[in-house]
Amino acid sequence: MPAPPSDPVLTMTDIRKAFPGVVALDGVSFDLRAGEVHVLLGENGAGKSTLMKIVSGAYRRDSGDIAIDGQNVAIESPRDAQALGIATIYQELSLVPQLTAAENILLGHEPSRAGWIDRRRLRDEAVRSLAEAGLAIDPDRRVDDLGVAEQQMVELAKALFRRARVLVMDEPTSALTAREIDQLFAVIRRVTANGVAVVYISHRMRELAAIGDRVTVLRDGRNVGTFELASVTTDELVRLMANREVREHFPRRRAAPGDELLRLEGVSGASGVDNVDLTVRRGEIVGLAGLLGAGRTELARIITGADRLSAGRVIVSGRDVTPRSPRHAIRAGIGFLPEDRKRHGLVMTRSVCENIGLSSLVRWSRAGIVSAATERRAAERWVTELRIKTPSIAERVVTLSGGTQQKVVLARWLAAEAQLLVMDEPTRGVDVGAKVEIYELMNQLTDAGAGILMISSELPEVLGMSDRLYVMRRGRIEAEFAAGAATEERVLQAALGMAS
Repeated sequence: MPAPPSDPVLTMTDIRKAFPGVVALDGVSFDLRAGEVHVLLGENGAGKSTLMKIVSGAYRRDSGDIAIDGQNVAIESPRDAQALGIATIYQELSLVPQLTAAENILLGHEPSRAGWIDRRRLRDEAVRSLAEAGLAIDPDRRVDDLGVAEQQMVELAKALFRRARVLVMDEPTSALTAREIDQLFAVIRRVTANGVAVVYISHRMRELAAIGDRVTVLRDGRNVGTFELASVTTDELVRLMANREVREHFPRRRAAPGDELLRLEGVSGASGVDNVDLTVRRGEIVGLAGLLGAGRTELARIITGADRLSAGRVIVSGRDVTPRSPRHAIRAGIGFLPEDRKRHGLVMTRSVCENIGLSSLVRWSRAGIVSAATERRAAERWVTELRIKTPSIAERVVTLSGGTQQKVVLARWLAAEAQLLVMDEPTRGVDVGAKVEIYELMNQLTDAGAGILMISSELPEVLGMSDRLYVMRRGRIEAEFAAGAATEERVLQAALGMAS
């Protein structure tokens, strides 16, 4: 028999939070038990991150109560949350790259002797925290020498060193391989077995049943239900999140492609891309699959001028436009939605209007002065046409949800009249409803004659949305499939070098 549920370690009651023009949380209640993994689901903009930022002290609630072990508490700052045993691991990890793993784990809590940091004790404490989580990471390695998964484990050890009782994990698997996800889940099970309570935010529906105990669904800033994960289906959760049936997750409208738009001939680069031939036609979505490190992003960077090629040609509409820089690629009608939109796709501190206009400033300028009226009209047009959820075009993009931010990046390239769009993980960190919206926008683009090269690590996505599919392995094209001929098994075999 399953153990009876424990009393909540964290209780949030009737939490309300509003920003200018937006009610982010409207009376949300939520509880978390010791030793459980409680999944928090919802579309982008549903209020998940806002709720957890209130728990972590990054935001102050407008009203409502928070209790730890049944006692009301005030969480006015991250320091308050830390003192109460609450730790948050964000998608963008908060480590200092130049410091070692040990130094990051004890950052701000370094043991000292005679006014100097006690290096031996610091290392011993770090080793102890790593061991608690069952992690085999060298405490003396610099964080910038670690992979993403290892950095995430350092964040976990850091939380355990601070004796966290509540651990909030925001999209922890978005950049991990299947093997790394298994490692992470093993660590989560180990810490929950010791009584740590975990809030787990994710849009990857397939992995929830493997790690979660309960699930709470938020929609439009409200709690629409809390369930045992074993008692609810994925389709039911999607309906609750979107308040609609989402029968077709990949609504690709396939039609006969037009003229050839992109041709790569023998493209190679110092980053490991090796003699790649590839084509994209107008009206076509071409998928690019492969394992992590196969060279997909490196190829995208060459096509878009971010990296120089060492051999070969990039041909657009019959002209050799081999890009020497991103500016050259933009002039050739090539747009790029990068894998990490926050670091490489957006200026987070600037407005929606400014971000949409970034790639069109030269066209909208006279004598070096940008026409503010032209920029404003373009931003208003694309905010309306793409249904970008923002209080105004003056809103800073840092305040927007992940799906909305992705639409802003897409709006930039539509404003720039790009004909070829290279999309690297276009729906990473985006909820089910927003994914379908992005897929429909991709349909509209190809209906209008654009071509799309889509890189995706999610096989159902790349199979569901591609008209043709290339598989990369070790920097080379390993296989090519028509949409009807590709299966998950065949694509994986090619990615692993097992194709017959």
